[in-house]
Amino acid sequence: MLRLSDLEVPIVQAPMAGGPSTPGLVAAVSTAGGLGSLGGGYQSPERMRADIEAVRALTDRPFGVNLFVPEHRPSDAGAVAAYAAALEPLATELGVEPPVPAPAGDDHYREKVADLIADPVPLVSFTFGLPSREEVRALQEAGSAVVLNATTPEEATACLALDPQAVVLQGPAAGGHRAQHDQFAESSDVPLAILLEAIAGRTTVPLIAAGGIGASADVRALLSAGASAVQVGTLFLTSAEAGTRPVHRKALLSGEFTETVVTRVFSGRPARALRNQFIDRMAESEVVGYPEVHYLTSPLRAAARDGHGINLWAGTGFVSCREAPAADILAQLAP
Repeated sequence: MLRLSDLEVPIVQAPMAGGPSTPGLVAAVSTAGGLGSLGGGYQSPERMRADIEAVRALTDRPFGVNLFVPEHRPSDAGAVAAYAAALEPLATELGVEPPVPAPAGDDHYREKVADLIADPVPLVSFTFGLPSREEVRALQEAGSAVVLNATTPEEATACLALDPQAVVLQGPAAGGHRAQHDQFAESSDVPLAILLEAIAGRTTVPLIAAGGIGASADVRALLSAGASAVQVGTLFLTSAEAGTRPVHRKALLSGEFTETVVTRVFSGRPARALRNQFIDRMAESEVVGYPEVHYLTSPLRAAARDGHGINLWAGTGFVSCREAPAADILAQLAP
């Protein structure tokens, strides 16, 4: 079974769902000595299986697949409907149909878990909550290392109770979605270093530190503080192999956007993004409502003409983004 200590470079490429984590990016990071990760969220089981096969064709090194755990506290239908109504003027401006709430679904979660048990990959990680104890055991018995995510000491304790091979501790500076287990909770603002210190002293389970990492000095500091590896997402968004939308890539590199904020306006779950006009316009209307809000805003984001109309996920270290092959970015971050 894969161990973090097996990695030549103790860096995990974050599993960025929705397009950025292409098989080419995952394979490039793994081949260069880190751990590449596929984002299995928002994909059909068929597409997930095809991406896994594509990675296997590109590298013989270990890699991971990440799944979204279905919400255990469902969204409030009234709040979601109110947000859909608030989006109507923007939809009209963009020339798309007014958004209509649809059933949440579970992102084909159970089928994906079953696929990964039947055809195991080296590592499986989970975001937005915890898998069942039975799912963890079945994946481990199939040969996969299981990695869970936490944003607070309480979440980390719940993760450790399932005996995973590692826990990702995500600090508030991380880009994209907060990995918090409860979509209704207020996002934790406990700094990553403090979160790491709180957990490192009471477990021997390897910890992966994530959030706001922009340079090798950050990596060294977190490893010295007790992390076994660090997880980086934002800097890989501008790698040559990433499937990042051109408008998103441009926003990270152009200097036009200078501030990141945590917002629910794009998906109903808190996520850190470059502050743009969509965020400012919808901030007063935002609601808790994942994944319904994600699907409400999806056609609006697809129709957006520039970076002010899409979710520009970015951590606070985005100023270190540069266009380069993933292997070069990994080498830049190596401790």
